[in-house]
Amino acid sequence: MNKLSTDQAVERLQQGAIIAYPTEGVYGLGCDPFNEQAVLNLLKLKQRPIEKGLILVASDRAQIDPLINWEGIDADRIWADWPGAVTWTLPVKAGQVPGWIRGRFDTVAIRISAHPTVQALCTAFGGVMVSTSANPAGEPPALSCMQVAAYFSDRLAGCVSGQLGGQQGPTPIYDARTGAALR
Repeated sequence: MNKLSTDQAVERLQQGAIIAYPTEGVYGLGCDPFNEQAVLNLLKLKQRPIEKGLILVASDRAQIDPLINWEGIDADRIWADWPGAVTWTLPVKAGQVPGWIRGRFDTVAIRISAHPTVQALCTAFGGVMVSTSANPAGEPPALSCMQVAAYFSDRLAGCVSGQLGGQQGPTPIYDARTGAALR
């Protein structure tokens, strides 16, 4: 599997490819969330149904504000967790987040990450990107580029190597409307 620099990874994302990269607790798979074919390819690779929706990661608020309807949401509670290893489901602005990202929901799962690799990728890409654990459905998430390669071989554009954050496993997910833990 190709080892990618941040610049190479961003170039691949812009070309509609899928990449792997370290996150807070596991390696993630990422692609351009607004490229339908890239997202459908990622879902097929993971054997994940579209109805479940996907997580988006960002490096700052400016990247998510065009997507989110903040009305009725306790934004202070969410900003207390960001940047960080907590994912929140937030209501979307009409027409701003495609169904292939939202799944069956009227919300989108988003995290403004403090992980340096995720921050660098989103900043260089200029926006949000998909972040889902690097594993086929039913398998444990990959914890290294070697494990990513064992799962996906040459079906990815490559892997950005780096240290995982301090999170044990995937990030927790909370509902911004109710505060309920979803994962």
